[in-house]
Amino acid sequence: MKETLLNRFIKYVKIDTQSDPESQSYPSTDKQFDLLNLLVDELKEIGMQDVQIDEKGYVTATLPSNSDKKNIPTVAFIAHVDTSFEMSGTNVNPQIINNYDGKDIILDENYSLPVSDFPELENYVGKTIITSDGKTLLGADDKAGVAEIVTAMQYLINNPDIKHGDIKVAFTPDEEIGKGVDYFDVEKFAADYAYTLDGGGVGELEFENFNAASANFTVKGKNIHTGYAKNKMINASIIITEINNMLPANQRPEHTQDYEGFYHLHGMKGNVEEATADYLIRNHDIKEFEKQKQYLSDIAEFLNKKYGEQTVTLTITDSYFNMRSKIEPVYHIIEIAKEAIRQAGVEPIVKPIRGGTDGARLSYMGLPCPNIFAGGHNFHSRFEYVPLESMEKATQVVINIVKLFEQKH
Repeated sequence: MKETLLNRFIKYVKIDTQSDPESQSYPSTDKQFDLLNLLVDELKEIGMQDVQIDEKGYVTATLPSNSDKKNIPTVAFIAHVDTSFEMSGTNVNPQIINNYDGKDIILDENYSLPVSDFPELENYVGKTIITSDGKTLLGADDKAGVAEIVTAMQYLINNPDIKHGDIKVAFTPDEEIGKGVDYFDVEKFAADYAYTLDGGGVGELEFENFNAASANFTVKGKNIHTGYAKNKMINASIIITEINNMLPANQRPEHTQDYEGFYHLHGMKGNVEEATADYLIRNHDIKEFEKQKQYLSDIAEFLNKKYGEQTVTLTITDSYFNMRSKIEPVYHIIEIAKEAIRQAGVEPIVKPIRGGTDGARLSYMGLPCPNIFAGGHNFHSRFEYVPLESMEKATQVVINIVKLFEQKH
């Protein structure tokens, strides 16, 4: 299984599938089809049934039941093919470190993975570590998940003595820009439960995620010759900095953890005449989430009273919500996942996602979909890496889940 996983993963990461948040098409980049179409061929080759790809790029397939039992729920496994727009995914050159010695990993002449900065590396001494060459991200988010799902399906097909119900798989584009399931047809997919393989380190299991929104402040200023600006100029860029200074400094991503929410300034631009600032709003608690949004509205209202009506325009757009409320009524799927992880020789680490997945949105679309580890670390950066043994464990967890669904029904 290791060799199959490694070869498959290396093949996937060398295909550039970076998504584009500025694009108006779907998928946002045509190059995502390079991997999606390859997956269609590969799924057919290993023996999956009803393999399809639609115009939006959704790849779906079925592994029919081989059990005599008739009441087994249909379980699905989902991963996304796109990589983050925050770091280049072009010409990914994976490095394979066999029998990792526990020392700093050199990526290239400029970058390394120091153990002092990434102490979790100490957990992988003696393992096979896969990194990029420091010039791009690696793409383990989420090509590790893709490779694990395909490999698990191949294993089940090659080992028909393992009994299971109907199994569905799906591979999606554009997850990294929050649009992964915009057009996903849950009813047509016809699964009862699903799991995304889009998590981090080995053992992680997540069924809570942030409530998420984006906020845009647009400020209209008044540009007057600086020599005659007194009591006349309104500097839009200055007002943008005033907005940021009104937000609590301890509620930024770099100062928060676990269940703590935040405001994240992820882009700003402007001049005297006009300036904009874009924020992400995140909180696990829906009441606190609504308070955060109200606080931004209060800031806009205050500044319009101070500088004049319509000086500041605020647009808030909800992105996704905490899936916990949709998972708790079917909590047995979490218990099955925990048991499957333990059967793989790993202790489950149940923790909240400080982010979101396709599964969060799918849960609100009627398909309960918690998240399982794919094994990688340091996503969206040149410092991304994944231990091959963690990928092997994730693959085994998929196999264990389908076995448990068959055994328990």
